[in-house]
Amino acid sequence: MVRNTEAEGPKGSMPAPTRTSLYQPAVALQFFKSYGKLEDVPAGKTIFAENEDAGGMFSSGSKMYLLLEGDVSLSVARKEIGSVANGESFGEMASISHSPRSASAKAKTACKIYAVDEKQFLGAIEKSPEFALMLMSIMISRLRETVSNLTAGGRLTDEDKWNRAAVFDKKLMADIERQFEDKPASLHPLNKVILKEGDKGVFMYVVLEGVVAISIADKVVEKIGPGGVFGEMALVDQSARVATATAETDCTMLSINRNDFMSLVKTKPAFALSLLKALSERLRYMTSKYK
Repeated sequence: MVRNTEAEGPKGSMPAPTRTSLYQPAVALQFFKSYGKLEDVPAGKTIFAENEDAGGMFSSGSKMYLLLEGDVSLSVARKEIGSVANGESFGEMASISHSPRSASAKAKTACKIYAVDEKQFLGAIEKSPEFALMLMSIMISRLRETVSNLTAGGRLTDEDKWNRAAVFDKKLMADIERQFEDKPASLHPLNKVILKEGDKGVFMYVVLEGVVAISIADKVVEKIGPGGVFGEMALVDQSARVATATAETDCTMLSINRNDFMSLVKTKPAFALSLLKALSERLRYMTSKYK
């Protein structure tokens, strides 16, 4: 994870994140060496361009990278905003969320990089869930920092448009429901507070029916319908809840504890990838508030 990547949000919007202690170079290197392709990149070549569409599987925009040797710069609107250190990954946010690149990456010197496309990533997550968990932890850390900055700066207002949460596809939902068929879904009536900001997290939730409103500092920031999830952040980093969830309609949902959550991440790569996508979209939405 680099000093400045797609995770930073819109151009010039928020202070660039610093390198985080959550990044584990050995885990990342092992992941890319095992499942990626080593490429030689000549000096001056653009690895990916700002606003480049992530596209579909196998497109250049869908790849994520790790710098093995050399010097890679990152720029926005042709202004250099940061660099990639040897052993660091970059480009993962756009690849996971299928969103346009928010920065350009260019080889300043001749480089050796590992590249992993979407198909390789999906297949590798099952064999290396530690990498997916590391990415989740980094995104969650940035989300918590962003939320803290937004609330401290009074940037969340009642006039803000709320985000519509990403959802699991029907196949993944059916797989999860089958796996938890021995655990009955919970019912939450209209206006029930399901979890509260500041509380310790015990469960994450998968919405089967109904709509849940997610609020921070009493401001609704997201609405989650069938196939959506919430509460996963506290299970990953075992920290306090960052938001409050309230049933906006009568709701039915699955409650998943941390042990079951970790099992899903390790055995269902589609689950891990869907969560990463949801987290990246939430991060992009929250950083957009810096405009």
